[in-house]
Amino acid sequence: MAFPANRLRRLRRTETLRSMVRETRLTPESFVYPLFVCPGSGLRKEVRSMPGVFNLSVDEAVKEAREVQALGVPSIILFGLPEKKDEAATGAWADDGIVQRAARAIKSEVRDLLIMGDVCLCEYMSHGHCGIVKSGPQSLGAAAAAPPATAEYEIVNDASLEILSRTAVSQARAGVDIIAPSDMMDGRVGAIRRALDHAGYTNTPILSYAAKYASGFYGPFREAADSAPQFGDRRSYQMDPANLREAMREIELDVEEGADMIMVKPAMPYLDVIATARERFDLPLAAYQVSGEYAMIEAAARNQWIDRQRVMMESLVCIRRAGASMILTYYAKEAARLLA
Repeated sequence: MAFPANRLRRLRRTETLRSMVRETRLTPESFVYPLFVCPGSGLRKEVRSMPGVFNLSVDEAVKEAREVQALGVPSIILFGLPEKKDEAATGAWADDGIVQRAARAIKSEVRDLLIMGDVCLCEYMSHGHCGIVKSGPQSLGAAAAAPPATAEYEIVNDASLEILSRTAVSQARAGVDIIAPSDMMDGRVGAIRRALDHAGYTNTPILSYAAKYASGFYGPFREAADSAPQFGDRRSYQMDPANLREAMREIELDVEEGADMIMVKPAMPYLDVIATARERFDLPLAAYQVSGEYAMIEAAARNQWIDRQRVMMESLVCIRRAGASMILTYYAKEAARLLA
């Protein structure tokens, strides 16, 4: 029956009614909080383009982890800023690397908190790319005389898989609970699964950044992680923002290779990708509300163009409504406080 017999506003009259019939609910258990860990002690340096987000020394990261757990957020994901970079991403897979040190310290103090380890090479490579770079027969490192022209270099896929696998095993050895490869090299999930199993970490799950787009929304992150490429861009390995069907192929291949969970990144501009992935795949599905999404909300709020708290929570509800079971977000702590 149509109006006037049907009046949908009847169930919107009060907050109690709206809450009772609400279709999508947020809980702190669905959040993952990103942490940027750097060398030093007692260091808490705010990222200029991400107000409220900090580069943290290991001791400060431990304090942050305690707070996260106390708020009911079950997991963090670690990104590392190494002491030095080179053309072999040594800081990514070294047993005394910054993420490995942070993982051990956090596990010793906050045992039940789940630690995800971002497995990528861009923060650790002197050239800032997510894999080995070759120009002709020679690899490009810190000693390169000048950045190459676009046609003169290649991000070498298969050779990069070995470094990514070594990084994953090193992180698992340090106590990382969930390995999260974000490099977008072909075949990296299978290579990492084999390496983990061979090293005895058969129970360590993989959360694959399965559909990671070559997005303009990553700018503030690259400041936070000091990971901007020194030449070129990442469009030869990250996905074209125009493609949805290709994203489903990427996810399907990662599932076949052994991914236990999948991710879409960024989140808000790609809600259709999240929703389609939810319909197609039964695995736990994560979405990353990336640095640019966060920075835009913060900038608009500081100019008093939006209600910051309302837009923050609305954005998270929208990501959840699209189908994400987990949300990686810099708002995890604040949203958890509000939900409590």
